[in-house]
Parts: sequence; C-alpha cells; structure tokens
Amino acid sequence: MKRTTEPADRPLAAMTSAVVNGKSGELSGPPGRSLLAFLRADLGLTGTKPGCGEGECGACTVLVDGAAMLACRTTLGEVAGRSVTTIEGLASGRRLHPIQQALAEERASQCGSCTPGMALRAAALLAEGDDPGADWIAAALGRNVCRCGCYPRLVRAVHRAAAALRDPGRPEPGPGSAPAAPPLGRPRRRRRSPSRPPGTSPATRATPRPGWTR
Repeated sequence: MKRTTEPADRPLAAMTSAVVNGKSGELSGPPGRSLLAFLRADLGLTGTKPGCGEGECGACTVLVDGAAMLACRTTLGEVAGRSVTTIEGLASGRRLHPIQQALAEERASQCGSCTPGMALRAAALLAEGDDPGADWIAAALGRNVCRCGCYPRLVRAVHRAAAALRDPGRPEPGPGSAPAAPPLGRPRRRRRSPSRPPGTSPATRATPRPGWTR
C-alpha cells in the first residue's frame, strides 16, 4: 500500500526547509523546482554555475549531506530537510578549504567556469580519505568537464590538498616544490638588440600582424 504520510521522525518543517551553507531557511517554490535556480536566483549563490543543464558537465556540482550532486538535476523536494554546501560555504570562515588553497597554488583554472564544481567534487573525495590514489582522483574529477583542459593541474591540486589534510602543520610549499605548471599570464618581452633602435626591425616595418592595422 502506498504511504500517504511522512515518517514520524521527519518533522513537517523539514519538508519545506533546508540548511544551505550552515544557515537554515525556507525552500521557496514547488518541490519540483531546480535546486540550481533556487540557489542562484533566490539566494544569490552564483558560484554554482549553470552549464549544460543535462547533468553532463558538472559545473553546477554542490554537496548535499556531504555527497556531490548536480544542482541542475536536483529538485528542492530532494534537498528538503538536508544540508547543502555550495562553493561559497566551503571555506571555514576566512580560511580556505585545502582544495581551494591548492587550486590557487597550482593555478588550476583558466576561465574558472568549472572550478567551483571541481572544488566541491574534490572536497567530497577528500572527505572520504586523505590519500586518494591517482585512479580515484581521475574517476572523481572525470565526472566534471574542464573545457580549458587543466586536468593535470587539477590532479596535482588534489594531491596537494590531500597532503595538507594529512599534515596540517607542515610549512607552506616553496617555489618549485610542486610539479611545474605552464606559465600563465602575459609573456615576458624579449630584450631588443642594443645595435638596432626600437621599431626599426625590417619585420615590424614591412609585415603587420594579422588583424592589426597600422
């Protein structure tokens, strides 16, 4: 026979509220409303990124009771009475979560669209154990898409965060202590030859760069 009432151990208030980043509040909208829409439109938590809308890219990953879930495919009814953590709530006060710190140290992002989801997916993995192997990391992060192809840096960041969790008192790694990453930002200018004044190179005089006008 189909159950018509909720279990006695689940208060009625839990059916219409949830804890988001440590704060309890009402879930506005019907039970079938997207969690992604609620977080972004109602709570202003825009760190949860909209992506494919089909649950394939992982950009909208959040934690529900500590487990990674896709906000675009999760309804308010599914999170009622539960705890939701977005990227805005991952840090502890002003102290970044180790994976957030590691992502910054490894410069493991370019456009940044996938970074919040990657961070939360990795945080869920590290909560299960502070020494995940390469296969476990690849399997976890493989559910999220990085369109910029920063996968090697992302994997290094998880290893770095795991090391920080295993030994919180270790000194901060110095330059060169982590696997090298390709340089980002503006390239360094070459030094001009002292024998040729600036702007007098035959190449710069005769051949403008494509797309530029002189």
